[in-house]
Amino acid sequence: MPRIELSAGPIDYLDTGGEGPVLVLTHGLPMNETQWRKVVPLLHGYRCVLPTLPLGGHRTPMHADADLTQQGLARLLAEFLERLDLRDVTVVMNDWGGPQFLVAEGCTERVARLVFVACEAFDNFPPGSAKGLARLLRIPGGTKLAVWLFGRKWFRQSRQAYGALSLRGVPDEVMRDWFEPLTSDANVLRDFVKFATSAPKRARLLELSERLREFDRPVLVVWADRDKLMPRAHGRRLAALFPDSRLVEIASSGTLIPEDQPERLTEVLTGFLAETGAVPADGVTGR
Repeated sequence: MPRIELSAGPIDYLDTGGEGPVLVLTHGLPMNETQWRKVVPLLHGYRCVLPTLPLGGHRTPMHADADLTQQGLARLLAEFLERLDLRDVTVVMNDWGGPQFLVAEGCTERVARLVFVACEAFDNFPPGSAKGLARLLRIPGGTKLAVWLFGRKWFRQSRQAYGALSLRGVPDEVMRDWFEPLTSDANVLRDFVKFATSAPKRARLLELSERLREFDRPVLVVWADRDKLMPRAHGRRLAALFPDSRLVEIASSGTLIPEDQPERLTEVLTGFLAETGAVPADGVTGR
């Protein structure tokens, strides 16, 4: 897998290459590029770039002084786009909503479109039960307990923990791969804790959300009908913020729509891309 050295540290990324429009697909906490393993093969004619960001599933730690706040990671993503000279990019987010802070940070010059797929929004940082994890990581001994729990299949797959993200269920070999870096490398764990405990206060989050109104390019909001973590109303509120947006609700899915409904998500995404001028390199849409 290619790697690029950025100001905060090394970032691994998957790049399918090709001459098609560029899609940058981001992931959740502590996931990696395999979150999109069912969708990428369906995106014919598009160049898919998937950075493994320092959310705990990254395989190489960041520099000790790296800014791993929500806004710090948005700036890191913008640096990634710049260093790879990616232009007219469609940024797609799922679960982690941090890429939306590109707008607040004034880092959207390379972004042609935003796609919100069942992700954190407004004051829902971190979402649901993840708030409890953030509290745990702040208390003495909490990090050690969290690492112990992450190493247990029953916890990973629990409907009160990461099992709540998908109705179909994420195969445990995939989930183990997500958690392995932070459970085996103390510096990756340091990065994970730094990020997981850095959410802005509610008032600040809502202030940043208002900045989204400034983004005047096409926006797609895709929400799940059976999401336990991302309130259904947030999808509608997000779509209402933008001057050029459309909302699609997908049935029979939890937060990880790429896991539960990859074909339907691909259909919606490619339809939006074609409608807004991002025609695939092979000229064929709707696959």
